[in-house]
Amino acid sequence: MNLRPTKLSYYLLFLFISFGIFSCKDQKAEKDNAATAEVKTEENAEPFFKLSLAQWSLNKPIFAGELDPIDFAEKANEMGFEGIEYVSSFYGQRISEANNPEEAMQKVLDTLKAKSEEFDVENVLIMVDGEGELASPNQAEREKAVENHKKWVDAANFLGAHSIRVNLFGSEEPEEWKASAAKGLKALSEYAAGKNVNVLVENHGYLSSNAALLVEVIEDVNMENCGTLPDFGNFCLKRQGGERWEAKCVEEYPKYQGIEEMMPHAKAVSAKSYDFNDEGEETSLDYERILKIVQDAGYTGFIGVEYEGENLSPEEGIKATKELLIEVGSKLNSNNN
Repeated sequence: MNLRPTKLSYYLLFLFISFGIFSCKDQKAEKDNAATAEVKTEENAEPFFKLSLAQWSLNKPIFAGELDPIDFAEKANEMGFEGIEYVSSFYGQRISEANNPEEAMQKVLDTLKAKSEEFDVENVLIMVDGEGELASPNQAEREKAVENHKKWVDAANFLGAHSIRVNLFGSEEPEEWKASAAKGLKALSEYAAGKNVNVLVENHGYLSSNAALLVEVIEDVNMENCGTLPDFGNFCLKRQGGERWEAKCVEEYPKYQGIEEMMPHAKAVSAKSYDFNDEGEETSLDYERILKIVQDAGYTGFIGVEYEGENLSPEEGIKATKELLIEVGSKLNSNNN
């Protein structure tokens, strides 16, 4: 047997080695391309929701007289938002103190609408405060509150906003509260239905922050335009001394559970924030966990930035919240696609 290598065997060996080298290079190139594509996909992905600015985030400069609430649309546009959420009480005083409150309110609304169009922002909703107890067990008081809220339903309709957000305060006895809340909410929702406006209840303290009870009320009302506005915070059930605001919270509803319970009826969402670490994460709220709950509910509407912290200026806090929402929302959207 001739064991000496032939030209043919050398040639075949060369082909085998060359094929192996180029095959490895091709596999490496494919892996590199896939990794690059994955990075680009995450970088280019957008959140699964739209971003609005809650006017309450600017309450400090507004109360200090540094920002006229009439200029809200311009400020939101400067900060890169496509939607805005008004707070009724920022306009209530100038309306109520006018010689003709109805004319004053229309003048305010005309200006707000013109500015929203000028600065190309969408009027999303109006957060209504200080108009009475919609869940009061006293029928006359409850009906008065319903009447007080109607002008804000009309205002939302005029501005093209899809909803008003209401508080649901009243009795602190669960069964009495549920019955009264359903009556007040249904009466207002019936009026709002004729104006093509939603009536949304936020978890805003006391029994309204008991998400399971609140959902029972929403389901008792059983109207398409009656829903919830889950806030990432605001799950305090009781405060020291029975205070409604400011005092230390002594009993809290489980926040992640509460958001999950409210989301099936949500027509708006409020991204509360308080403080951030060096990595840009909210220190008291797991935004990825919360936004996954929101995403799993199939929600794709506006999420409103509502910064309430002390360690950053309002503008810095708004920016930090917005950036966190975009980062986490884009990541979740990328993972889902």
